[in-house]
Amino acid sequence: MAKDFSHNRNEFSSEAKGEELPAAASKKNSYIGRSVPRLEDLPLVTGRACFLGDISFPHQIHMRVVRSPQAHGRIVSIDKQEALKAPGVIAVWTAADIQEIPPIPFRATNIPGLEFYRQPVLACEYVRYVGEPVAVVFADDAYRAEDAADLVEIDIDSLPPIVDALTEPGEFEPGRNTEPAVLRKGYGDVDAAMAKAHKVIELELSIGRHSGIPLETRGALARYNQARDHLELHGAAKRPHLNRDQLAEMLSLPPSSIDLFESHVGGSFGVRGELYPEDVLVCLGALRLRRPVKWVEDRREHMMSTNQSRQQTHKIKAAVDAEGRILGIDEQLFHDQGAYVRTHGARVADMTIALLLGPYRALSYRAVGYYRLTNKTPAATYRSPGRYEGCFVQERLMDAIGNSLGIDPIEVRRRNLIGKEEMPYDRGLDANGAEVILDSGDYAGLLGKALAAAGWDEMRKQVAQRRAAGEAVGIGLGMFVEKSGMGPYDGAKVSVDTDGRVEVVTGAASVGQGVETVMAQICAETLGVDYKHIRVIHGQTNRIAYGNGAHASRVTVLTGGATRVAALKLREKAIDVAADMLKLPHASLDIVDGRVVCMDGSSDKSVSLGEIARNLAPASPLRGSREPGLTAEGWFHTEDENYPYGIHIAQVRVDRETGGTAVERYMIAYDVGRAVNPMLIEGQMVGGMAQGMGGALLEEFVYDSQGQPLSLTFADYLMPTAKEMPPVQVLICEDAPSPLNPLGLKGAGEGGITAAGAAIAAAIDDALGMPGVITRLPVTPQRLKQLLTSKAQGERAGTKCK
Repeated sequence: MAKDFSHNRNEFSSEAKGEELPAAASKKNSYIGRSVPRLEDLPLVTGRACFLGDISFPHQIHMRVVRSPQAHGRIVSIDKQEALKAPGVIAVWTAADIQEIPPIPFRATNIPGLEFYRQPVLACEYVRYVGEPVAVVFADDAYRAEDAADLVEIDIDSLPPIVDALTEPGEFEPGRNTEPAVLRKGYGDVDAAMAKAHKVIELELSIGRHSGIPLETRGALARYNQARDHLELHGAAKRPHLNRDQLAEMLSLPPSSIDLFESHVGGSFGVRGELYPEDVLVCLGALRLRRPVKWVEDRREHMMSTNQSRQQTHKIKAAVDAEGRILGIDEQLFHDQGAYVRTHGARVADMTIALLLGPYRALSYRAVGYYRLTNKTPAATYRSPGRYEGCFVQERLMDAIGNSLGIDPIEVRRRNLIGKEEMPYDRGLDANGAEVILDSGDYAGLLGKALAAAGWDEMRKQVAQRRAAGEAVGIGLGMFVEKSGMGPYDGAKVSVDTDGRVEVVTGAASVGQGVETVMAQICAETLGVDYKHIRVIHGQTNRIAYGNGAHASRVTVLTGGATRVAALKLREKAIDVAADMLKLPHASLDIVDGRVVCMDGSSDKSVSLGEIARNLAPASPLRGSREPGLTAEGWFHTEDENYPYGIHIAQVRVDRETGGTAVERYMIAYDVGRAVNPMLIEGQMVGGMAQGMGGALLEEFVYDSQGQPLSLTFADYLMPTAKEMPPVQVLICEDAPSPLNPLGLKGAGEGGITAAGAAIAAAIDDALGMPGVITRLPVTPQRLKQLLTSKAQGERAGTKCK
């Protein structure tokens, strides 16, 4: 299934575009590959950051959302009269007051029929989850708005809720049930594989409902300028340009009359920055009420209304031969989407079954995904969407194959890994409409490096000794393939001002990943300047017309690619002007430390980029017929995503008395293609691992039988703290650069979380000496204690029988 990618390499290579850098340039101003300090941290660590909560405008008012207290029901009436009489209240709206506003649209989907299940901005006729916006109150003070919201009376005729995606679909509305889509993917003859298999391994596995819980909750501040007929929305994150366009569509405004502005962002992880009902309502409030409108959710609201994720059940079978090689896989996915289909459509379920095979070869594959609605907070993407879930399933399956056939877990993986000589490897599948073609990778090579770096054999000896002394200690690993570099394009504009400072304007967004530093490093190396002299602009739709924000580990690849192209163009322009100014041959010149210098030793003359910029000013007589300004735009396009990959190794200790699990040691090996800033990648890995450990052991949104959420505070929704974090060893490799971009880059935003559930589950199995016992995440103390109690009761029953 190998595929030829040579056309992509030629299309994107600098050589094919006449962009080859001189040899001298490659030896100077080297920034790519260096762990230089982050540029964006000074305001964050000195208390000068500006988050949404720090922004206010004169005469602003505040919005408070009235939310449904019931999971499912028909709205009989909404009485807002008492709220309207409350001090400081300016307006109270229900769905009847905003009938012209359509439901929230999708980003993109190729699955027909989902549009009927979009979320309205305010509930109309039915409520479908606890926390659904039913009304909004606008008041001159945030506390008055909250008090008035309590006066809105909602009469709801309760309906039976659906809280389990494994139950048969119910009625969403007359003529439509709660199964918006059934997804199907596959290749080969799975039935034939099952029939001729040496053994068929069958598992049922599940992942609990959890999500990203950023330090900063969601918020939005809208301001309408009547004189300019212009609307601003502050507090944007992740996808400012797309949200601008969707807001324009929903509010019947031209996109040019709306701009979104990103402030500092206290975490995103996929859940911040999507288009939510509250974003639309603050904008509509500013337009109608002619005053700035501010809304910031409290933590309880966040836990019941911000996108949740992960909850899936998998029923999977693998046909294997006597050597443990996979002949076929038959997968059934039951995806719990919650009450509505939000902006992502069915992307998470689609990616789960499209990428479930990870780094392994399967001769045939059949997957059916049942995409179902329940009366819970709607779900969407959370860091490594579909891959965290799929990796847990694929790795539990690999362990089960090894256990069933008596094959070492490392060896059974080696026998099924796709070889580096098979790259690029066409899966014969698509993920959200894009072909899954693994662009490069040496999976077996990385496995060997990871085991050596972790000291796997010595780890086994040590845990065996501790188990002999009575401790429940074990180790486990998980392998994964990630996806990154989602296209189709990104753009950047690079400019030099008259004092030599460089500005890079991008359509990216910053969600804490170090975008300013990485773009500055790429620009600095390409252009020949100090990265500290570069200012990177992001998240401002008024500065660049198009952009794709920050999601799907795409910024380094796409925005970095565009920044490089723009810097190459500017470099060429600067040298062209300098050649005239210095009266030297173009080919003899290069840019070093912000100055154009002669590299062949024939002259010691030089000129700074600032001087060149001054000579390109509109009034400069030296500009001639050249366009004014030392500036250039660049675009990077790609049709294919690339696929970084890695391995997690965990060592855990289980307390048999309490069921608690402590992660004692952790190791992540990750091949990123080429590392722009290894320190930032290591930070991404460690941060991701903390979130992955939370999902493996602690974090879960729990609902009762009536759809009432039981995890609305940090007393009920448990998260790992610094105390629970183990030492994390990170091995960054660059053995498989991507052939899809000139720098060989792959993304690094999600690899730290992907295999955490899988590795920790395997380690708990090993600690307890109970192969395959972990079939559900998170492995909470209560669940693990129940497993241990059941085992003890079974052993006692077996003794009595004897």
